[in-house]
Amino acid sequence: MAELEALRSYQKQPTMAEVTEELKRIIDIGFPIAAMSLVSYARNMVLVVCMGRLGSLELAGGALAVGFTNISGYSVLSGLATGMESLCSQAFGSRNLSMAALTLQRTIVMLLLASVPIGLIWFNLEPLMLSINQDPDISKVASLYCRFAIPDLIANSLLHPLRIYLRSKGTTWPLMWSALVSTLFHLPITVLLSFTLGLGVPGIAISTFITNFNTLFFLLCYMFYTRTSHLVPQESMRTPLLPSPTLTHPPSSTALIGKEWGDLLRLAIPSCIAVCLEWWWYEFMTILAGYLSEPRVALATSAIVIQTTSLMYTLPTALSASASTRVGNELGAGRPSRARLAAVVAIGLALLTSFLGLIGTVFGREAWGRVFTKDYEVLELTMIVLPILGLCELANCPQTTSCGILRG
Repeated sequence: MAELEALRSYQKQPTMAEVTEELKRIIDIGFPIAAMSLVSYARNMVLVVCMGRLGSLELAGGALAVGFTNISGYSVLSGLATGMESLCSQAFGSRNLSMAALTLQRTIVMLLLASVPIGLIWFNLEPLMLSINQDPDISKVASLYCRFAIPDLIANSLLHPLRIYLRSKGTTWPLMWSALVSTLFHLPITVLLSFTLGLGVPGIAISTFITNFNTLFFLLCYMFYTRTSHLVPQESMRTPLLPSPTLTHPPSSTALIGKEWGDLLRLAIPSCIAVCLEWWWYEFMTILAGYLSEPRVALATSAIVIQTTSLMYTLPTALSASASTRVGNELGAGRPSRARLAAVVAIGLALLTSFLGLIGTVFGREAWGRVFTKDYEVLELTMIVLPILGLCELANCPQTTSCGILRG
């Protein structure tokens, strides 16, 4: 009888009130994520602008380094961490807080282990770039950036799982505030290290991982403060960082190495491949730009294009995360009809966002290019590429949101 009622509920068409309610829920989850992404984008734009102020060689080398670190490191960590979304969102939907906490711990261990070979590759970037005929001067600058960015792997190995853990239960406002506060210190730290102390590109890399560790510190403070229910009266703001000692059947001390690792890896590895393929198509353009007849112009333009892509990606990322959370929570709670409604509403918002992105890249390309550079050749090439980027977003935004739905 219960199965028949569930089937009827799934086949019933949603009312306008239900659609509006779902829209509000997605926006409530997605708005802080989008704001956090914009704050992170502002931080990354500071990185590129500071590199440009150091000189065209530093901008080109920095662009190569950022592209390489995204391809070889950040995309891998982000993809592996994405595997926990389905487990955590459904665990929170079914109120299985112990499973959610253990999934967080396993994911952190997995990312830290993955960071070891990535760090070795970053440390030996210069001979690797020279072996594939990259410009020696540009390769030297890129190598300096990567070596000083190695500590950032540790920060990201902790940040990615913590962020997914929080947003899987719909707690997204702390993500925004922690990113905002840490970013307020990012510009003065970058200026101090790169210009005042004269560290140049290494100073930019150091300021990046300092900012990420600051973000991590603020998030951990929040999570430890809310780990026990009596500290925060609102249930939606409570964050069980560790399995609660009041559980009837608390997990054993060997649960971290239990068979549940297989469930996480079966989700993490395909998610990693999908995320890497998505990131790599953009970042490979940066690597290949170094082979063109004017590598300085091409690499500088690619840096601007990547930053533009990052800005346009903030809303699809927020929609994807919101859809994953809503679909996973509803499936975990045994409400497939609500999960379907969340998916439909998210796709509709994604289509609207993609058209807005196209309009922005077509009509604002010159003004946007001048934000990054005064070089005429770089600006001219940027104005040619941006409308093409806008066309790509027509498909990219809906597919990114669809990936979030599938993860949930």
